[in-house]
Formats: sequence, structure tokens, C-alpha cells
Amino acid sequence: MSRTRIVNGVVEQLTAEEITALEAKEKAWRDANPEPTPLELSLGNLRNKRNGLLGKTDWTANSDVVMSDAMKTYRQQLRDAPTGLDTVEKVEAYEFPTEVTK
Repeated sequence: MSRTRIVNGVVEQLTAEEITALEAKEKAWRDANPEPTPLELSLGNLRNKRNGLLGKTDWTANSDVVMSDAMKTYRQQLRDAPTGLDTVEKVEAYEFPTEVTK
């Protein structure tokens, strides 16, 4: 495989030794950072959505705002969302609590 680098705007071919060293570095990185499992990907997506919903309500946690009990419950339910979700099927079946605005 031909590999290149750009030096001062000029494209240069890597030598065989440079390619071997680069491929060894890439393999070491892949070995230390394996691909996420389907469950990890699903949980990551769930957490991203959960974090967005929590972010929309962060203003209710300001010191000059009295948070309603409904909001406290809603935010706690969001924080607890990933609890017990240990399969992709459970993550996909999870339903977020009804959004509270006050």
C-alpha cells in the first residue's frame, strides 16, 4: 500500500520502513482502543439523548429557581435511565419519561 505525507506543500511517498513503523503504531492504537460493542453504542446513544434532555432543564437547578417536585422526579428519572439496561434489546425498548417543562 502506498502511503504519503505532505511536507511544505509537497506530497512525498513514505519509505517501506516508515510505512512499517506507521502500521505498527496504528495497530497498537487499535489494540488499545477496540471497537465499541453494539451495547456500548446503544447506551452511548441513549446517554446522548438523556444528556440533551437534562440540558434543557438545567436552568431549573439554578439557585434562584424553586424546582418543582415534578421536575425533580423527571430529572432523577433521566439520570437513572441507563440503570439496568444490560442488553441492546432493553436499551432499544427504553421509553424516556414524559417531558416536564416547569
